[in-house]
Amino acid sequence: MKKVVIIVLLICIVLFILGVILLNYFNLMPENSILGKKVYYAKDFNITVIKSTIDYNGNGIDDYTDILEGAREDARNKPKYVNAYYAGGYPPSNEGVCTDLVWRAFEKAGYSLKDMVDEHIRNNRDMYSHIETIDSNIDFRRVRNLEIYFKDTAKTLTNDPNEIEEWMPGDIVIFGEYDHIGIISDKRNKDRNTVFIA
Repeated sequence: MKKVVIIVLLICIVLFILGVILLNYFNLMPENSILGKKVYYAKDFNITVIKSTIDYNGNGIDDYTDILEGAREDARNKPKYVNAYYAGGYPPSNEGVCTDLVWRAFEKAGYSLKDMVDEHIRNNRDMYSHIETIDSNIDFRRVRNLEIYFKDTAKTLTNDPNEIEEWMPGDIVIFGEYDHIGIISDKRNKDRNTVFIA
């Protein structure tokens, strides 16, 4: 009987260790746990986080923080990558592409990125000469269109990853030549570099 208990105990220990290894491998360990990745924030490096002076939706939270939280909610929802056309423009919440994270983040702050991009395209047709036929169901879900929109309506900051203090939570980043878009998280690694939600 004692031998059976020892064998069962050893099996449980081995399964526990394998479980921890698998959770760590798939990055599912809780942050700051013994085996989880250490997470840092701007305050850990004496970096002051800039807050928006605007609270568009009037919820008592500045827009940058709302946008960050909207991106985080969408990432937690883990929508399945589906690159499709949707009548009305909006995919279901469990589907989407990188641009969907951005409009969902803006929605959390009370903005309709779709409406803002549509209006910008209508009023600045020459900036969007690559669009043959305007289509409000898809135009706001194209990285190239978002880059044009943000370059014209928002402040462009550094693209230099070494200027660590310049990268703030809620900032929008476009990768490559219209390849990908994401939002800066409030989390950083041990080298003070920011993490992207994309």
